[in-house]
Amino acid sequence: MGNFAALRYVCGVKPLALYIHWPFCLAKCPYCDFNSHVRERIPQAEMLAALRAELAWEAGRLGARRLGSIFFGGGTPSLMAPESVAALIADATRFFSPAPDIEITLEANPTSIEAGKFAAYRQAGVNRVSIGVQSFDPAALQFLGRQHSADQARDAIQLAKSIFPRLSFDLIYALPAQSEAAWRAELNFALDLAADHLSLYQLTIEEGTKFATLYGRGDFTLPDEELGAVLYEATAEQAAKFGMAGYEVSNYAKPGGESRHNLAYWRYQDYAGIGPGAHGRVSLPGGLFATARHRAPEAWMALVARQGHGSSEELAIEPPDRAREALLMGLRLAEGVDLAAFAARTGLGLAEAVDAAMLDACTEEGYLTLTSERLTATAQGRQRLGALLPALLR
Repeated sequence: MGNFAALRYVCGVKPLALYIHWPFCLAKCPYCDFNSHVRERIPQAEMLAALRAELAWEAGRLGARRLGSIFFGGGTPSLMAPESVAALIADATRFFSPAPDIEITLEANPTSIEAGKFAAYRQAGVNRVSIGVQSFDPAALQFLGRQHSADQARDAIQLAKSIFPRLSFDLIYALPAQSEAAWRAELNFALDLAADHLSLYQLTIEEGTKFATLYGRGDFTLPDEELGAVLYEATAEQAAKFGMAGYEVSNYAKPGGESRHNLAYWRYQDYAGIGPGAHGRVSLPGGLFATARHRAPEAWMALVARQGHGSSEELAIEPPDRAREALLMGLRLAEGVDLAAFAARTGLGLAEAVDAAMLDACTEEGYLTLTSERLTATAQGRQRLGALLPALLR
């Protein structure tokens, strides 16, 4: 019954989110653990053909779903030819039924070469751009391995604001030796430039990255947990002064400016992942499935040529795992988890998914709030999700 309810809930009500992965970058940033690759020659034509083939295969089995968003992520999608972006948008909106207000986002870097394509991406159908700025401080940009200057970042944002209806950009904070005063000053500069959305991430050390090696041997240190909390609170405070609310742990928006595509992830709705290393959660007649594509671009393209898709894994997600994933994602949101939607999607009630004693303790401590309709993490709770969730989930 749970599989049928989940399929009916998503296919009958909620639109599909489509993620398209472009895996190539000019350089590998030392903090990045995404599936990105540096090549002397980017195989533009071959990649486009494979992406279109895999999209057609995925659409063939998903059927005529309503399409709420398309997100070109990476890697660095602003290295794609605008004609490729246009072709993929045309395919997606032909295979699926696009919502009247469909959100089409492309991630971009603010180098002059990439920013020069902004008008062509807009003509291709992109209506939202997400720019990987990371910092406006020259020393921080060098530390983070970025390929652009602070001036290029500022200019790219101004250009994007004149071209796209919606705009977001990313910053990273809690850098080595970064003070609260320095972060507030940089954030104020960013907020003054911003449009309707900002993504503001604390630097974390991810396994397998260059930073993991450097940090492990003591080449640099990061702010301690106490200062990290101070910086997080300062972030929310400064953003609020500019009319931006923290609707997710690391994302801030003016009303209506939230990323609709990313909300599909956090609300645990269906999303299809196309391209090397892309992941998805899709409802099919057999239930809800976790999908993953082969990570290496060349191997993925060979698989697509051979079988129409580059899948490396496809597993049915059982109700307990659905519940775990829905809570892991949903509690990141300020709105929390809609309990009726949770039950329809997972086939389980909240009492079957969490430890009752730990839930009581979390509500008593002020980390979670529970009503008949929602389970929500408070601002304090969202700072501590890494510690709370393993104890809370059964």
